[in-house]
Amino acid sequence: MEPNWEWYRSFLSVVETGSLSAAARALGLAQPTMGRHIEALEHALGLALFTRSHDGYAPTDAALQLRPYAETLAATAAAMRRVASSQGDGVRGTVRVTASEIIGVEVLPPILARLRAACPELTVELQLSNRIDNLLLREADIAVRMVRPEQEALVARRLGATELGLHAHRDYLERAGVPKTMAELSRHSLIGFDRETDFQRRLRQPFPVMQRENFAFRADSDLAQLAAIRAGFGIGACQVGLAARDAALLRLLPGAFSLKLDTWLAMHEDLRDSPRCAVTYAALGRGLSDYLAGAPAAAKAAAPRRKRMA
Repeated sequence: MEPNWEWYRSFLSVVETGSLSAAARALGLAQPTMGRHIEALEHALGLALFTRSHDGYAPTDAALQLRPYAETLAATAAAMRRVASSQGDGVRGTVRVTASEIIGVEVLPPILARLRAACPELTVELQLSNRIDNLLLREADIAVRMVRPEQEALVARRLGATELGLHAHRDYLERAGVPKTMAELSRHSLIGFDRETDFQRRLRQPFPVMQRENFAFRADSDLAQLAAIRAGFGIGACQVGLAARDAALLRLLPGAFSLKLDTWLAMHEDLRDSPRCAVTYAALGRGLSDYLAGAPAAAKAAAPRRKRMA
């Protein structure tokens, strides 16, 4: 028997939540209905998908192997709904944008607000993620990323470079002093990552002090790190353009620590003729280009205010 799509949706929800009751609440279904979906899917596939216990439902190895395919089905179904919502004249419907935490929270909202004002029938879904979502599988319509997209079926545009620099709040520097060299950073409260990524491993050689064991505040969330810098916890890396907006955040050792990351905007080539995606792609391109172009000027304008502390 061919499994019903609703069974896969219920299966995915149970895998994600770990229990029938939580999965039922997430999907707005009754718990007995959820249980029947799981049993029907197991019967149709001839597989045990969960180990039942008083602690909940634990996915079997077979379930874990099926999960990415169920996620692909969910992404495709969501993409179909977005396309269906856009039918008709004008710019309308739903567009799904994915961006990193910092870009999504600190940079995109005013850009998207202007877009909404110009296109009131457009709905925006914003997914905050630092991972590279697969646009080919329609997990999102448009992606803002700090790495160049490699898939040939994507329309990609380089917007400019995002510069990262070391920053600290004025209050922290008044308490702890201003480091004059990278070596002096070891005597300060440093803010950084918890779990190391490939990108962070590449920083070991040029910036040996910026390692996990030296961090007094560790978080894998870029937003949490930025909040710690703003709160005066210590010294950490953040986007120069963002820090320049706050006169209390001072840049440190710009000649010794500067990372420039290419910023890219991408979408699937099949969406270039979609009004909702084309208009959003253009608006994001303009807004982000203005942000990146304005960051050096903002930092330069803030420099005189910071001389006294330096």
